[in-house]
Parts: sequence; C-alpha cells; structure tokens
Amino acid sequence: QVQLVESGGGLVQAGGSLRLSCAASGRTFSFLTMGWFRQAPGKEREFVAAINWSGISSEYTDSVKGRFTISRDNAKNTAYLQMNSLKPEDTAVYYCATGPGWPRASYNYWGQGTQVTVSM
Repeated sequence: QVQLVESGGGLVQAGGSLRLSCAASGRTFSFLTMGWFRQAPGKEREFVAAINWSGISSEYTDSVKGRFTISRDNAKNTAYLQMNSLKPEDTAVYYCATGPGWPRASYNYWGQGTQVTVSM
C-alpha cells in the first residue's frame, strides 16, 4: 500500500554532512509517523530517529542527538534525515519506515535502504 524509496547515501569523510531523503507513495503520508533506522555489518538494526505526522515532535537515539535532524515535507510526501558531524561509527545501511502511532509507531512499510559510508 505504501512504497518508500530512500536516496542520498554515499561516501563522506568524517566530520562531513549528508542528507537522506525518503519519498513515499501509494497511501496517505501526512498522518503517519516516519522513522529512520540503520544496520551496520554484523550488527542488529538500530532505531535512529522518528517524526510524528505533523512534524512537531521528533525523537532520536542518544548516539545521534545534536548531530542528526529528522524533518518532513508532507506536501512533497518526503521525509529527510540531515546528518552532520558524521563519524565512522555512522557507517551503515539506512532505512526509512512508516506506520501509525506515536511515539512508538507500528512500522509496517520499509524502504530498500541506502548505504552511508563515513571514512576516517
């Protein structure tokens, strides 16, 4: 019902910035929570950030607080993850997801992922 496509991943040096985008289609986007997750090689999937339907509330995992910012543009059916002061530990495949509920959403739909690699 909902299709999500991530973009914006790539290779960046430590201390640099990158902005990920997540374009949604197939169902209403405005009233669903949007979240970002990541998975590094050999590690479990990790929650990164989430934003509620209106964009007023957001949550972040401790390791990215102060460095990452989640946002959304409902008119464009797109969510973003602005990543600043990137560290090698941020290297992972990043996934966007969406579903109902706040702050603990039921993430029923997932994108294909985009690779983020941070070099030293």
